[in-house]
Amino acid sequence: MTIERVKPKAIEIRRVHRLVARAAGLPDVQAEVEANHDENRWWPTSISDPRVRMLAAGWSTRVSYQMVDTYAQVITSAEARGFDDLVASTDAELASLVRPIGLPQTRIDYVRSLAELLQGWEKEGVDPAAESADLDDLLHEFATRVHGASYKVAQCALLTARGYHCGIIPVDSGMVTKLAPVLGIVLPSGAVAHERMRHLLEAVVHARSAEFRSLVTDNEYQVTIPDGVEPTWWVHLVLIYFKRLYLNGPSPQLCRRRPVCTKVVGCAHSTRIA
Repeated sequence: MTIERVKPKAIEIRRVHRLVARAAGLPDVQAEVEANHDENRWWPTSISDPRVRMLAAGWSTRVSYQMVDTYAQVITSAEARGFDDLVASTDAELASLVRPIGLPQTRIDYVRSLAELLQGWEKEGVDPAAESADLDDLLHEFATRVHGASYKVAQCALLTARGYHCGIIPVDSGMVTKLAPVLGIVLPSGAVAHERMRHLLEAVVHARSAEFRSLVTDNEYQVTIPDGVEPTWWVHLVLIYFKRLYLNGPSPQLCRRRPVCTKVVGCAHSTRIA
């Protein structure tokens, strides 16, 4: 059973747009977005096989930002072997491959169950990378059938399979626990919160697509967004790096009166001690 889509409220649309506009103008956020937009360090476009892309998305979980280079080496090795070879490997061989990023059994279980799901989809004639396939249904199946996936990993896996600009805005745990309160967004408890917030953010970008594109131009972002697509990937990166840089701490520049305050960062209400 897929998660019912709820239309965002007008105040939620305003608050998301306002926060993205403020965050997009922060130099440190802009630098991170530009460094990861056209070629993402976690999910590189050099991987041509969508199955390996989905594998990479799952194996990126529980890997710290400081370990991204180590993770990249593991994924490069996995791609060189190919998905079919990885599935045919023994557990000991897979454990040796993923040992640098930890949680070997979890990652082995992920690839085994991913292979089973993809084999089932192939028999049913389902292509997860095709835009014609129902995204919500695929995400639900992925989240429930792939070991350790849940909705947040499923979103990342389908995004990487379809490409950065497919319209998916993946939502991680920090976006649920830290970003949603900043925006005054109330989410249900449990894994469903990731899917509910994805629906909301995607609907907001759809409602104000031209305005979000204007933010890219107005702030002179050095990124490439194809014509005719909504800037969902750009918005995702702005929010994810704002969260990492300003909410994980939280930053002393963060306003104590969010989401009421329109400035959010660097205002008179900030937590910085004078």
